[in-house]
Amino acid sequence: MLFDKELKPINEFEGDYYFLSNFYPCQIIYNGYMFKSSESAFQSAKDLSRQIEFESLTPGKAKKLGKQVNLRPDWEEIKNSVMEDILRIKFNKIRLKEKLVSTYPRELIEGNNWNDTYWGVCNGKGKNNLGKILMKLRKEIIDEI
Repeated sequence: MLFDKELKPINEFEGDYYFLSNFYPCQIIYNGYMFKSSESAFQSAKDLSRQIEFESLTPGKAKKLGKQVNLRPDWEEIKNSVMEDILRIKFNKIRLKEKLVSTYPRELIEGNNWNDTYWGVCNGKGKNNLGKILMKLRKEIIDEI
């Protein structure tokens, strides 16, 4: 995907762009459970036998618990598609869909200072998988319009 080089990337999911964060409060119904954020839904998918424990958790508590569960054996192979599925649910809401589209054509980079170089970018290094999924969903929404 080409980006307008004149426009700076959105490289932090806070302030006006907090809605891009997985910690943003929003109702997500995933696998029959209702979560308070996309982070909680995502963390719950790591261990399907414990999903109900994540329903009432804040994103921070869900992330912490997600580090303690026994990962399902296929987690590394499916985690990107799980994230995409959950974000599809999140951005299917009209208000959030419109906000996501309004970021076009800027590049979305989940910049962070907690050394997450898989989902984001820290100190200029990282795969930015969260940003890539968000941009993919944004393009799909724009193509539907």
